[in-house]
Amino acid sequence: MKQTSYELFKSASMDEILNAIDAELKTRNESPFWVDKVVPFSRAVLSVLVVLRDEDRLFTPEGKDVDELTPELFLSWSDFVSLKSLFFKVEGVDLNILAEYLHRYNVNLENENLDFPIANYNLHQGVSNVIKSLL
Repeated sequence: MKQTSYELFKSASMDEILNAIDAELKTRNESPFWVDKVVPFSRAVLSVLVVLRDEDRLFTPEGKDVDELTPELFLSWSDFVSLKSLFFKVEGVDLNILAEYLHRYNVNLENENLDFPIANYNLHQGVSNVIKSLL
């Protein structure tokens, strides 16, 4: 997947990217525990980033504008703290998929300053590590 991941992130639909991630997961010897979490997590991130890409409004978690959706940008948003901040930073994008995902992990979607359980942060570090190995 590494050779094609730049092209996928640059222009493919969210479903095409997710299908590629899922297909790559099936070729790996990853624990089912992680496999069950990677695609929903990727869907939550991509549901926003692909729209921002298509509208030329991409930016990093630090707020810097960028021109292309790359695997590196995707990974920078895959940190759970960054993913939470994405929900509060973006306007004019349907955030339902992201909101549902964050809600499942006890993220308060009304007050950005309220924290979430550290166990959820640690879990998502593991998910990020699996995604890094795929890309």
